[in-house]
Amino acid sequence: MDLVNETAITDFILLGFGNQPELHILFFLLFLITYFMTMTGNLLLVILVATDRRLHTPMYFFLGNLSCLEICYTSTILPRMLSSFVTGNRKITFSGCFIQLYLFGFLLTTETCLLSVMSYDRYLAICKPLQYHFYMNNKVCISLATGSWVGGCFPVSVGVTWLTQLTYCGFNEIDHFYCDFVPLSKLACDDTSVFIEVAFMLSSIFTFPLFMLTMTTYIFIILAILRIPSTFGRQKAFSTCSSHLIVVTIFYGSLMIVYLLPDDPLMRNSPKLFSVFYTILTPMVNPLIYSLRNKEVKEALRKLLQVYC
Repeated sequence: MDLVNETAITDFILLGFGNQPELHILFFLLFLITYFMTMTGNLLLVILVATDRRLHTPMYFFLGNLSCLEICYTSTILPRMLSSFVTGNRKITFSGCFIQLYLFGFLLTTETCLLSVMSYDRYLAICKPLQYHFYMNNKVCISLATGSWVGGCFPVSVGVTWLTQLTYCGFNEIDHFYCDFVPLSKLACDDTSVFIEVAFMLSSIFTFPLFMLTMTTYIFIILAILRIPSTFGRQKAFSTCSSHLIVVTIFYGSLMIVYLLPDDPLMRNSPKLFSVFYTILTPMVNPLIYSLRNKEVKEALRKLLQVYC
């Protein structure tokens, strides 16, 4: 480990997945394919939503926003990781680390907002179909999307600003593949126990209501679907929200495992492993889940291929 004094620390070292040079080529190829699929799938969804008039609906408008977010989200982490596999240089500058931390936190928080908005949209579509277009008009959709993006700035700004005020000395190795709040706070010379508690409280105040809103809307959605008399009607109604439910389950499930697991030395690599799910795998599978289970998206893709192929 690199020892530095309080004034000499100018960069951090991201330990990533450990000192295993023989696996770097395998990791590089694996994450390169993942990054390519993520960028291609989400960019294609954005193009389809923007160009196909049949997809100019609230559900696809929010899906397009989510795809834009996933492109930014993955690009915050993966290019830097891929570069380290090729060059072997795992250093990240002090300012670069905090920029990555802010962008990651901002996009993560925005995604929780967007997922809640999307669940509310499905709730209105299934539980209040006659009033759906009144509640989800263009002005409301734009306001909800804008609120999600703007709302993601505030909670993370408090945490990052606080972290930048701490003194960093001693070890500068971050036991993660990107700059995250908890691993970074462990490198500070100051007592961070209060910071950790306040950060957890602030994140809970912001994300817990969104999580509860998402879960509550799906409870009402499932109850409404079960009241539909015909089997075909139930299947059709469930197909409109099942894709989003899968995405929510993967996202929140891995997020809870990472941030709610006890700090046990025997499980020190578990947060890093499960972080891969919501930082890398979820952005990749989102377009696959929505397109493979959605007739409108598949039809729009077929028309696009006919035009350009």
